[in-house]
Amino acid sequence: MKRRNLIVLMVIMTVLLVQPLSSSAASLDSINKQLTDAKKAIDKAQKEADATEQQKTEVSTLKSDVQASIKAVLAQLDAVVVNMNNTQAKVDQTESELQQAGAELVEAEGRVKTRDILIQQRLRLMYENGSVSYLDVLLNASSFSDFIDRFDSLQLILSQDRSILEQNKVDQALVEEKKAEVEHKLEEVKTMYTKLQNYQSDLAKKEAEKNKLVAEYDHQLEDLEDISAEQEELMIEFAQKVSELEAEKVAKLEAERIAREKAAAAAAAAAGKGNGSSGGGSGGAVYTGGKLGMPIFDSYRVSSGYGYRIHPITGSRKLHTGIDFAAPQGTAIHAAESGVVLMAQRWSGYGNAVIIDHGGGMWTLYGHIREGGIKVSKGDSVSKGQKIAEVGSTGNSTGPHLHFEVRINGSTTDPSSYLK
Repeated sequence: MKRRNLIVLMVIMTVLLVQPLSSSAASLDSINKQLTDAKKAIDKAQKEADATEQQKTEVSTLKSDVQASIKAVLAQLDAVVVNMNNTQAKVDQTESELQQAGAELVEAEGRVKTRDILIQQRLRLMYENGSVSYLDVLLNASSFSDFIDRFDSLQLILSQDRSILEQNKVDQALVEEKKAEVEHKLEEVKTMYTKLQNYQSDLAKKEAEKNKLVAEYDHQLEDLEDISAEQEELMIEFAQKVSELEAEKVAKLEAERIAREKAAAAAAAAAGKGNGSSGGGSGGAVYTGGKLGMPIFDSYRVSSGYGYRIHPITGSRKLHTGIDFAAPQGTAIHAAESGVVLMAQRWSGYGNAVIIDHGGGMWTLYGHIREGGIKVSKGDSVSKGQKIAEVGSTGNSTGPHLHFEVRINGSTTDPSSYLK
C-alpha cells in the first residue's frame, strides 16, 4: 500500500517535471499553479513519510520488545545450565552415597552373616546337649567361687547372644533405611534433571521463535528503510522542482519589471521628459564559490563524517550523506550561506528539517531539528550566519545532533570540503 502511494506521488512528480519551464511557454499563473500542485504533492508525500516513520517506530518497538524477551530467555537458559550443572553434581553425589550405602550394606550383611553363624552354632550346641546343659555346667562347679564364675560366664554368653540379635536387627534396619532413602533421593534428582532438560529444550525453542520474529522485523525495517530512502529522494526532487519554479517566477517577474521600466522610459522619452534610468534586479542570492560558514558555532563535536558506515539504528552498511555535529539539545543552528528556504518541515528519517537554496545548484540541508525548533519558513530569504533552527533528535536519531548536508544539483557531496 505504501509503495503504491509512493508510486502515485512519483507519477505526480513526473507530471510536474515534464511541464515546460521556458518563459515563452509558461505564464505566471501556470507557474503559480505548478507551485501549488508541487506543494500539495509535498504535503501528501509528507503524510506518507510520517506514516512510514510511524510504522518503522512500531516495528522497531516490537523488535526491541522481542530482543528484550530473548535476553530474558537467554538469562533463563544460563540459569537452567547452572541448575543443571548443580543438579548433575547432586546426581553424582547421590550416586556416590548410594554406592557407599551399598558397601555399608554388604559390610552389615557380612556382620549379620557372621553373627548368624555364631548363633546357629550356639543353637546347635544347645540342641545337641539339651536345655539343661547350662544347669549341668553350674552344678558341676567344684566350689562356690567356681559356681559364681560359671554363672557369670553363662550370663555373659546369654548377653552376647541377645546383643548379637539386637545388632543384627539394628544393622539390617539401618542399612535398608539408608538404601531406601538414597534411592529415593536419586530418583528425585534424576526427575529434576529431566525437568531441567525439558525446560532447556522449551527455552531453546522460544529463543529460536523469537529470533525468527527479529529476522522478520529486520526484513520489514529494511523494506521501510527502502521506502524512506525513496521518499527522501522524492523530497529532493520536489525541492528541485520548487526551486526551479521559484527561480523561473523570480526571473519572469524581473523580466516584467524591466519591461515595464523600459516601456515607461520610452513613453517618457516620447513625451520629451528625458531618458529614465533602469536598474537590474536580483533574483536572490547566487552561490559563486568559496567556503561556507559553520552551521554550529560552539559546544559541538563531529560524531560522524561523510561516507559509508554501519548505520547506528539499522545496523546495515549505508552511505552517510552528511556530517553529524553532536551538540546539546536546543543549540542554535545557523545558515551556512545566504539563500532562500526551500523546505522547513518534518520529512521522513530527517525528522524536522530545513533546506536552503543558495543558487548555482547548491543547497544545504539541516536535519533532526527539535520539535518547535525550526525558526524560518518556506520561501524566507536568510543571510549567512542567521539562526534558522535548534538542535534536536527527531527522525532517525540516536541523540541530539545536527545532520548537515551539502547538495550540488540535488546530489550529496562531502560537506567538509566546503566548510571553513
